[in-house]
Amino acid sequence: MSAAPSRRTLVLGAGVIAASAALPGSSRADGPRTSHGLSSFGELKYPADFPNFAYVNPEAPRGGRFSAQLASTMGNQASDTFNTLNIYVLRGDGAAGMNLTFDSLMVRALDEPDALYGLLARSVEIAQDGLTYRFALRPQARFHDGSRLTAKDVAASLMLLKEKGHPEIAQVIRDMTEAVAEGDETVVVRFAPGRSRDLPLFVTTLPIFSQAYYEKRDFEASSLEPPLGSGPYRVGRIEAGRFIEFERVADYWAADLPVTIGQNNFDAIRYEYFRDRQVAFEAFKGGAFTFREEFTSRVWATGYDFPAVTEGRVRKEVVPDARPSGTQGWWINTRREAFRDARIREAIGLCFDFTWSNKNLMFGAYQRTASFFENSELKATGKPGREELALLDPMRADLPADVFGEPWSPPDSDGTGQDRALLSRAVALLREAGCTREGGTIRLPSGKPLEIEFLDNDPVFEPVTHPFIRNLGLIGIKGRIRLVDASQYQARLKDFDFDVTSRRYAGGMTPGPELREIYGSRAADTPGSNNLSGIANPAVDTLIAKVVDATSRIEMVHAARALDRVLRAGRYWVPMWYKADHRLALWDVYGRPAQGPAYDLGVPGVWWYDAAKARRIGRN
Repeated sequence: MSAAPSRRTLVLGAGVIAASAALPGSSRADGPRTSHGLSSFGELKYPADFPNFAYVNPEAPRGGRFSAQLASTMGNQASDTFNTLNIYVLRGDGAAGMNLTFDSLMVRALDEPDALYGLLARSVEIAQDGLTYRFALRPQARFHDGSRLTAKDVAASLMLLKEKGHPEIAQVIRDMTEAVAEGDETVVVRFAPGRSRDLPLFVTTLPIFSQAYYEKRDFEASSLEPPLGSGPYRVGRIEAGRFIEFERVADYWAADLPVTIGQNNFDAIRYEYFRDRQVAFEAFKGGAFTFREEFTSRVWATGYDFPAVTEGRVRKEVVPDARPSGTQGWWINTRREAFRDARIREAIGLCFDFTWSNKNLMFGAYQRTASFFENSELKATGKPGREELALLDPMRADLPADVFGEPWSPPDSDGTGQDRALLSRAVALLREAGCTREGGTIRLPSGKPLEIEFLDNDPVFEPVTHPFIRNLGLIGIKGRIRLVDASQYQARLKDFDFDVTSRRYAGGMTPGPELREIYGSRAADTPGSNNLSGIANPAVDTLIAKVVDATSRIEMVHAARALDRVLRAGRYWVPMWYKADHRLALWDVYGRPAQGPAYDLGVPGVWWYDAAKARRIGRN
C-alpha cells in the first residue's frame, strides 16, 4: 500500500514561503527594507555573497539522463496521462516537469524550513507597511529564444495567473492587487491591506512567462505546443500520454548564479507515463526508466527480487524524510446530504481496521495517521495549552466539546479485521444521527439508504478498501468502488461529483495561504479547488488566518495545533497511514551529494549522472 500514492499531491508550505516584518539586510528600521532573500520569520542561513547552497556539489559533472515517473502533481497534472503542456490552468491534464522550463523571482533553499533567495530578482525592497514589494531584476535574464526577460514579463505573468490561473494559484493570490513594471529591471507588486503573511513570498515562486508569447495565444487553452520559457530545461520529444523529455539549456542564463550552481546537471530528463502500476513496475525492472520511489509496501517487501537487484545493478535505499508526513486518507464529501452529520462520518471511519490492514496487507510498514500535521511539531497533542486556549476560547460555543480535550484520533482496533466494539460504536453513532436500520440497510433520516461510492482512478487501494467496504456492509452501509480513467476522475473531482475519494496532501514546515485552498470555506464552492471534503467552518477559517498571519514560528505552531484540533474534531476524513522516509529503487547510474538537503530529496535537481557507475552495469 501507499504512504504517498503516485497520484495528486499538493505540497503544503513547500513552495509557499512567508515573509515577516523583520528581514535580514534591512536598510533602516523605519523605512523600506532590502534583502537578497526572504523567510517566514526573518532567519536566513546564507549571506548575500554566498557562493552556492551547502547541499550541492558545485563540481558535479554534467551529462547523461534522468528518467522516472511523475510521483506528485501540481496544478492540473494527472499521474497517468497528459494532453497539455500548460499545467498552470484548470483545463486539461498537464504534463510532468513543465516547471523546469520556467524561472521565478526567487527559489527555495532546501536546507531551511522556509527561506527563499533571488533568481530572476537580485534583491527585493519591502515597504514599511508590507504592502509593496519592489523587485530588482537581473539584467542578464533571457528567454530560450534569446529575447530579454523584463519587468513587463513578470508583471504580465503575475496578473495573468491571478485572472486565469489554476484555482490553486488564483485563489491564493487574490489579495495581490497589482503587478506593474517600472522600466525593464524593476517590478512592483502591491497587496491589499490585511493580506496573508505568506502571500508576497508565494508570489515570488510563481512561473514567469513571455508576455509577447501569450499576446498571440490563449493562456487558458490546452496545447501541446512547447511554451517559451527561460528555465534550465526546454521541452524536447513528447508523445502525449506516454512520455515527455526535457533538454538542458546549454546557455542557460542563470547557470552560474549561487542559487543554481551544482544543479540541473542532467543533459536530459524524461518522465514516463503508465496507466497501470504493475506495468510501470515491469518497465522499471526492464530499465525503461531508472529512478523509482516505491510507495507500495507489498512491492517493496516482495517485488525487488529480480536479477538486476541481485546482481547489484539496481539498489534499494531508505532515506529519512524530515518533513511533516502530511495528510493521506479517504476524504468524505460533506456537500452531499448523506455526509453532513459528523457522527455519520465518524461511524464510517470506525469501519476501517487499520491494525488488521497494516499487518496483513502492508507488512506492518506504517503508522496510523491522526493529525493534519502528522510527524511534525504542528501536531496537536494532549489537552490544549494556554496559548491554544487563547485562540479557541472565543469560539467555544461553536466548537465540539472534544476540541478542548485530548485531540480526536482514530481508535486502535483489535486487529481482527472486524472489531465488534468499534462496529457497535459506529451503529450507535448512526442512531444518534437519526439513522434507522431496516432489513439490514441503514437509512438516513430522510429515508434514503446510506450508500458510499469510493471514487478512484487507480486500483492500488482496492486491497484495503474492500475489507473496509465489508465492514461497512456488516452495519448496513452499502459500499462500492468506482474506478474511472484519469480524465473522468479529474473532471469529477473538479465538480466535486463523488462521495469519497483518496488523496495525500504533503506537509511543509511553514504552512501558509494554501491552507485556505485545502480547508477554507471559500474554496469549498470553488470548482477545481482542493477542498475535497467541502469544509466550510468559520472556526477553521479563523484559525487558518492565525496560522497565515503569525509573526513568529512559535505563534504559528500554537495556531496550527489549534487548527489541527478543530479539523480533527470535524471527522472530515478517514485517515490512512504514513511512513517518515523515502523508499528509493535506483538503477546504479546516479551520483548525489554526501549530505543532501534536509527538507527535500533534491532529485533530480542536485543529483548527477555517474558515467563510471553506468559503465560498470552496462548502461553507458
